Amino acid sequence: MKRNPIETMLGAVVLLVAGMFLFLAYSTAQIEIRDGIKIEARFLKVGGLQVGSDVRISGVNVGTVESQRLDLETYEAKVLLVIDKSVSIPADTVAAIVGDGLLGSKYVDLRPGLSSKLIKGGESLERTVDFQSLEDLVGEIMFLATGDES
Repeated sequence: MKRNPIETMLGAVVLLVAGMFLFLAYSTAQIEIRDGIKIEARFLKVGGLQVGSDVRISGVNVGTVESQRLDLETYEAKVLLVIDKSVSIPADTVAAIVGDGLLGSKYVDLRPGLSSKLIKGGESLERTVDFQSLEDLVGEIMFLATGDES
């Protein structure tokens, strides 16, 4: 069986392009093991937050979500965050779960407070804001619009 050299060259080009896509995907995925301080935050509703999601301050990525689990006594979601060691987190920081646009992924937004006391590894954030879905917001607006004004 004789092979056409053009088919062989085309196959090589396809393999080269596939290899380039794999390299691009690996280099942009930011797969790394973060070393930093671990702090916990508790939420009543996480709304699709995933392990590996970003933790941001003012839109800048400063950490990742390492794990989530359910507290079987309080039925709250316990979210473990790993924050870069170079970032100091005030004790009165508020953690909120927000979405990256209407269809975007969820991330934890840290809103630093003014406390001079800093959170150390193993401590918990006391102030959190649960995720509010679009359905929740529409429901609130409808309730306010149709509420009794007496």
